Amino acid sequence: MSSFSRSLLPISSRQALFFCLLLATFELLTYVGSDIVMPAMLYVVADLSAPVSHVPVALNAYLLGGVAFQWLIGPLSDRFGRRPLLLIGATLFAVACLVTPLVGGIHIFNVLRFVQGIALGFVVVVSYPALQESFQETDAVRLMALLANIALLSPLLGPLLGSMLLEVLTWRTLFVGVGLCGVLALIGLWFFMPETIGVTRTDGSRLESAPLNLASILASYRELLGNARFMQGSLALGLISIPLIGWIGLAPLLLMNNLGLSSIAYGLWQLPIFGGLIAGNLALNYVVSRFELDALIRLSLLPIFGGLLLMLGVTLATGHLLALVLGLTIYAFGMGICNATLYRLTLFASESGKGTVAAMLGMISVATIGLGSSALAALGAGASLAAFAIAASIGAGLALWPLWCLLKRSPMTAATV
Repeated sequence: MSSFSRSLLPISSRQALFFCLLLATFELLTYVGSDIVMPAMLYVVADLSAPVSHVPVALNAYLLGGVAFQWLIGPLSDRFGRRPLLLIGATLFAVACLVTPLVGGIHIFNVLRFVQGIALGFVVVVSYPALQESFQETDAVRLMALLANIALLSPLLGPLLGSMLLEVLTWRTLFVGVGLCGVLALIGLWFFMPETIGVTRTDGSRLESAPLNLASILASYRELLGNARFMQGSLALGLISIPLIGWIGLAPLLLMNNLGLSSIAYGLWQLPIFGGLIAGNLALNYVVSRFELDALIRLSLLPIFGGLLLMLGVTLATGHLLALVLGLTIYAFGMGICNATLYRLTLFASESGKGTVAAMLGMISVATIGLGSSALAALGAGASLAAFAIAASIGAGLALWPLWCLLKRSPMTAATV
């Protein structure tokens, strides 16, 4: 609770608490909009008379929707503030979810998935900077890790919950439920979200709004593209996430379509992987004040790549699902430590407005994830467990180069607290 009482904004600890919880709720819903639907995707394509190849296509449409307008959302939030932009994003998400049950064809369904995915852009470009601007570095990293655990209830429980709900509901009803929850989150944000732009903070600093000028926006993006440290962090963040997002997109094919598992069994196999991710976030909360950010990233690489090597070697040797899930669980634990840390390090690699920086960071990382996941599907990673293990390991392995460049000049030291 002490982190909420140390907010840099002139707000009560109660408002700070509800602000953080509502940010986590909105982020959770944007993930629920994907994860709770994934076990239903085989029913969706059957209901809409579409081939099963549209299962990963729908997820990639969702991810690419998150990328499409970040370039604009970021500068708009720097100019008009975080609060109005996030309210617009929450409204768009709720409406798109409530309209989806009315569709009669897979192409319109995928278009609406793209629109729903735009909400991811608001999460990345608006809510993350708002949280970072509201607290000091250690508190911000700790809160991002803790709130990520709330948001991670979606991939942890979403597939299982979706599978259970499908026993009594249709996929169309699932979207109605998510949309109504989006309306409730919108109402909560309206009452509790503060503004971080143009507000004098408790330390005397003030984040001024940035003029909305196309030339200056393009100049800021050019500066970021030329910022080696920023580019290395953004690419690494996307590449290292490919196994996890690829698993989310292809697991229905691998487990239900190929192995013939039930939707309930599909949901249960997600628990250890995303439980590992939550455990990593909890570990980060414990050690974040003891190490510098660079050191934390280095430490996280041991379980990340150790888990992937275990997954690759044992899955190829045995072909067992347990081997793949065990390796992914260890990898996910490392990702829980790495993700928030690498995001913070990359976000503050530039002095540009944090909305603009977050927009470019989100566009590069999410586009990398989306393209990487599409490449996994195109290369046949959904054909077998071995094919997935090989393709996912190669995707994450590509992150080694930007990570090495990012960290090679940074000594691993303990933080002084």
